[in-house]
Amino acid sequence: MEHIHNNAFRDVRNYPEKFLKIIGDKLCLPVTYKKSWDDGFAARGWKLDASIGDPQIIASTRETGENINTSVFVHDILDHFLSGFGVSGHRSEAMALMQLSKRTGSDPRPDYEQNIREDILNGYVNGEPFAEFLPDQITELLPSDTKMSDKEISAFLKQNITANYLNDILVQHFFTLGKAGENHAIASRRKLGLVPDKQTETGLTLQKLLEHIDSEVKQADIDSLEGFISIDNSHVIFTAKGSSQLVLSEPYQIVIRS
Repeated sequence: MEHIHNNAFRDVRNYPEKFLKIIGDKLCLPVTYKKSWDDGFAARGWKLDASIGDPQIIASTRETGENINTSVFVHDILDHFLSGFGVSGHRSEAMALMQLSKRTGSDPRPDYEQNIREDILNGYVNGEPFAEFLPDQITELLPSDTKMSDKEISAFLKQNITANYLNDILVQHFFTLGKAGENHAIASRRKLGLVPDKQTETGLTLQKLLEHIDSEVKQADIDSLEGFISIDNSHVIFTAKGSSQLVLSEPYQIVIRS
């Protein structure tokens, strides 16, 4: 039986107001920009306020992937936060990458394989115990008469299962986890009043918004900026908070294409 970890799922209607304000039909997400974050990475970029303090979340800019026209920041907003998944964790990422695939037409396999290669095969899982994350098909092979560390488990698997077969099992596990979150994502967006089939258009519009505001703050050499990204089924809007560091004289709004 596959393990279900409820900590990967969030009830979007229970988000604290400091992370999500619902004003009429608009979802207002507090966001923060810094030229250099004091979080161990010193990266320039944006974070959802909901992700500040999570050591796994690195600030991201408007830069997209080579083949997918979406940034990590847009991925965090649409595929994690508004879909009702944790902002970090391998199980959450498996589900969020499936949502990314559905709205962009991308293949999640390369990202799944990267997670496997860089983390799982090195005995690391974020968000839950390593052994509990693994599929039963693998855990049934582990010796039951001795306690093994996470790295010992990964070493045992690499020694006793051929590399290609182990990779195939883990990739299939990521696909299984990803698909297990589909109904939750749809239900989460409906709870928030979002039309589920507008994810593609919303993502493209959010990316366009991010490209504009990120270019503005970089050109103006702003050290830090707090603001709100507002989303409904027709528009995405950025509004800077306060007056001392305003980048835009008026809220920047883009219409979502139907």
